[in-house]
Amino acid sequence: MNPSIYDTRSPPLADGPTAVGGQALLLATILAQAACAGTPAPNAQVAVSTAALASAGAAGGGEAAPLEMRLARDKLARANLAMASKDYDAARSLAEEAEVDAQLAGVKARPGQSAKVATEVQDASRALREEMNRKTQQPQTTKAAP
Repeated sequence: MNPSIYDTRSPPLADGPTAVGGQALLLATILAQAACAGTPAPNAQVAVSTAALASAGAAGGGEAAPLEMRLARDKLARANLAMASKDYDAARSLAEEAEVDAQLAGVKARPGQSAKVATEVQDASRALREEMNRKTQQPQTTKAAP
């Protein structure tokens, strides 16, 4: 049978070890290209981590949890370096870790803030009570009627 231009059958694949090796190489190349193209820059995660670090700092995390704050800052800096070198997987991971460290610092700072606020409220209440007691203990002067 003569092959014709209307023959829709594909040519037979080569057999043997070179055919399998070539197919494996092609598959590996395709997967590598897909992996490189599929990892977007984690800009949003870095922004969230930066905001978490700022929030923890504003809450007093630097005083209440200096280790966690230092770790968060360090990991965020490393995430930014990874972003610059286009290592987006490492950048995402480091940014996520920085966010968790910053959140922990913020949580550790809250009890300290609560205790400080409670002490201030107690001091203000005590001062008010003392002022009220002084006013009630002062002798009241009355004016005589003409």
